[in-house]
Amino acid sequence: MRIFKGVIILLLLILNSSISCAQSVTVDANIDSMRILIGEQAKIKLEVGMNANQKLQWPLLKDTIIKGVEIVEALKPDTQFLNNGQRMLITKQYIVTSFDSALYYIPPFNVLVDKRPYKSKSLALQVLSVPVDTIHSDNFFGPKTVMKPPFAWSDWGGVIISILLITTFIFLIIFFIKRYKDNKPIIKTIKSIPQLPPHLKAMQEIERIKKEKKDSDPKEYYTLLTDTLRTYIKERFDFNAMEMTSSEIIERLKQEEDKSSMEELNILLQTADLVKFAKFNPLINENDRNLISAIDFINGTKVEIEQKPKPDIVIEEKRSQKAKLLLGGSIVILFFAMLGLIAYLVWNIYDLCF
Repeated sequence: MRIFKGVIILLLLILNSSISCAQSVTVDANIDSMRILIGEQAKIKLEVGMNANQKLQWPLLKDTIIKGVEIVEALKPDTQFLNNGQRMLITKQYIVTSFDSALYYIPPFNVLVDKRPYKSKSLALQVLSVPVDTIHSDNFFGPKTVMKPPFAWSDWGGVIISILLITTFIFLIIFFIKRYKDNKPIIKTIKSIPQLPPHLKAMQEIERIKKEKKDSDPKEYYTLLTDTLRTYIKERFDFNAMEMTSSEIIERLKQEEDKSSMEELNILLQTADLVKFAKFNPLINENDRNLISAIDFINGTKVEIEQKPKPDIVIEEKRSQKAKLLLGGSIVILFFAMLGLIAYLVWNIYDLCF
């Protein structure tokens, strides 16, 4: 009797285990729309709940669910873990459509969990035909014309930018070519040289004449010496000594300086006139004396502190050979870049218009 009771208890435990195992798997199916028009689409969602350690096998569906209901796309399954990862809820969706009006019965879906079959509930899908105007059956409407797309600035953004870049490249190429021809740098390099006072400039020039031109032709020597003095007088006394004769210069200087200090300058200028116009050939000691007279005149009339500032001399440097090569290379690069932009512009316009 005890053995019989034990067998019964064992059978009940096995049955209970089997039932609990079966209840651990749930299969559900639903459809988002039970009525659609011909050619419209509906979405069938198949959900399977099971333990995380179980293996699932979906139903093998190819192109149709049943005859008349076609599968447009089978989406990838989506897995959601529950109960701290002990359970899984796996969802798979099928996008379906139909081109025959009817009420379709969709039988339960069969899935395998650990090679055991489980079924979902059945579904229904009603496909409705497009309503036809039976009253005005003679009215036929031809195919509609091609709709002209609306204008959008975003479509023409590349064209506008290309035109602006091409215009910029053209101006740059013209500018660089002009710079290349006139031998001027792209960016002007300016050197500012402070203007020396008149007496310092004159003394520097007299030192140069003394070293380089002392033994040269007397006419050249006295021309340089008197030109230096005339330039000094023009800048120091502010009258145009370059256009005046020697006597006019002396008379004008006598109005501003001591007349006795003009005697040696007068002798120098007269000697220079004789050398330049009468082919007079002075002695070497006369040349030295006249040079000293010029130095004494400058030292006697110089002003150490200028009354007004003199402007700086501005010099523009010429372009180096390296800069020429870089400029030529820039012109070539800009030219080919412009050609590429023109090709892109033509292709873009053709694509937008045709």
